[in-house]
Amino acid sequence: MRIDSLCFNRENNSFVIIEYKKDRSFSVIDQGFAYLALMLNNKAEFLLEYNEKTKNKHLNRDNINWSQSKIIFISPYFTPHQKGAINFKNLPLELWEVNHYDKNLVEYEKIEPLESSENIETITGGDKLIKEVVKNIKLYDLESHLKKGSDKTRSLYDQLKEKIFNLGEIKEVPKQFYVAYRIGDGRINFCTIHFYKEKLEVYLLIPDKKFEDPKKIARTVPKSYGWAKNLKVFNITSEKDLRYAISLIEQSYEFNKNR
Repeated sequence: MRIDSLCFNRENNSFVIIEYKKDRSFSVIDQGFAYLALMLNNKAEFLLEYNEKTKNKHLNRDNINWSQSKIIFISPYFTPHQKGAINFKNLPLELWEVNHYDKNLVEYEKIEPLESSENIETITGGDKLIKEVVKNIKLYDLESHLKKGSDKTRSLYDQLKEKIFNLGEIKEVPKQFYVAYRIGDGRINFCTIHFYKEKLEVYLLIPDKKFEDPKKIARTVPKSYGWAKNLKVFNITSEKDLRYAISLIEQSYEFNKNR
């Protein structure tokens, strides 16, 4: 089995397999899980391929978050059956339709799955290949983060989230360790929230010269962490913190909305 493209997601430290399709007679579930199983059973070969092709710092097996592996299918057209096949909770597959127009204009549109509480394992039963992949790959949703919190912090989050969405066209993106907020289809996390029992930990991406924090509740994340530059962090522990918190978050939103 030969893959079309192998990519590396630096935000998740994970590999992404991309397959390009012209015909419509293929099973996204069967092929998708077969490719992911190939990766998980041949980690050394995938690392070797990456290290031979990249000029950046070489990776070793411990640098990779294999649980965040994913496959993306790109095609001019997907059948209703193929689109319906991805309507499962936490499925490590994405479908993107591509259209080529005049003047070399190319449009990519992600096929969004319908919301579902059904897991793929409950449908496939004892399929060994799918069970192997599901055991090793973990996709994170909002519910997995809410479970880390308490009734107190979940209530604070609900109120804060409403205020964040009132800022503009916001997309919520659950990741492994946090819930990220982005502007429209952008890739920059202008705000991320980490859940704890007694607090919400909020990170903002904004340089000192653009940031006003009269109460001085935010601190700069040290460069030694190896995270993004200009990252600020502060805590929310009660409802009285929310109004000031959103004033800080709004500054990060304004700074990042045109980037």
